[in-house]
Amino acid sequence: MRTLNEVKLICNLVRDPDFRTTKNQIAMCSLVVATNNEWKDKATGQPRSETEFHSIVCWAQLAEFAGKFFRKGDSLFIEGRLKTRSWDDPATGEKKYRTEIIAGRIDQLRRAENEGSLERGTLPATQPAPAASGAPEPEPIPAGE
Repeated sequence: MRTLNEVKLICNLVRDPDFRTTKNQIAMCSLVVATNNEWKDKATGQPRSETEFHSIVCWAQLAEFAGKFFRKGDSLFIEGRLKTRSWDDPATGEKKYRTEIIAGRIDQLRRAENEGSLERGTLPATQPAPAASGAPEPEPIPAGE
């Protein structure tokens, strides 16, 4: 049986991108984005909403592009795949897990209002994410971030 691991989000960037390079000089960028779900409460008729936060990781050219051009408040369309990684917490020895979206494509939908007009386009071609085997992994990010 075939499987599918695909994520598509229309979301807002919660804070400026965190750009860095790995020990092997590979560009890597972490993003935190938010999606909102809105509905009407059946019991009270009142509007309700909830916000979900998602961790996004992008590599190579896509990471360089995101780090250079995206800013807090930007609306983005992201396509990617889910990946869960694990590590041992050095302080407690406890195994920690984090599920992230490995971005393969990011398009900017709307520039943050406080940044003025948009003077650039989006990355023209889909940037393939590194293969699961042998792909560089970022240093663990504490779960609270």
